[in-house]
Amino acid sequence: QPRLVESGGGSVQAGESLSLACEMSGYIHPSSCLGWFRQAAGKEREGVAAICPRGGNNNRLYYADAVKGRFTVSEDKSRNEIYLQMESLKPDDTAIYYCASQGTPHGSLLIKFGGAYFGYWGQGTLALISS
Repeated sequence: QPRLVESGGGSVQAGESLSLACEMSGYIHPSSCLGWFRQAAGKEREGVAAICPRGGNNNRLYYADAVKGRFTVSEDKSRNEIYLQMESLKPDDTAIYYCASQGTPHGSLLIKFGGAYFGYWGQGTLALISS
């Protein structure tokens, strides 16, 4: 079972940048999709960006419309980490950001994004953007 640990959240002003990282351990299938999700206060968790499949030259990147052109997802397979670079941040980007991997473990929250179901989650990291 994968273990996912996010880092890099914080508090910034609108227009500034944040970089998130997710350290992965445990078993993750070599062709799994990896992704970033977020959950704002009072809202459902939603997909932000994904890499499908991980680690290959033929992977596809998926982005939510709200973040296209501002956020970039990437992976360092040698370090077993994925990243989310967030630019031109807006107050609406304020949320807890979660790293996730593809899978459907019993009893877990499942969200479909980029054509895959994500069911393994990190603990989340808060990004707070003030105006």
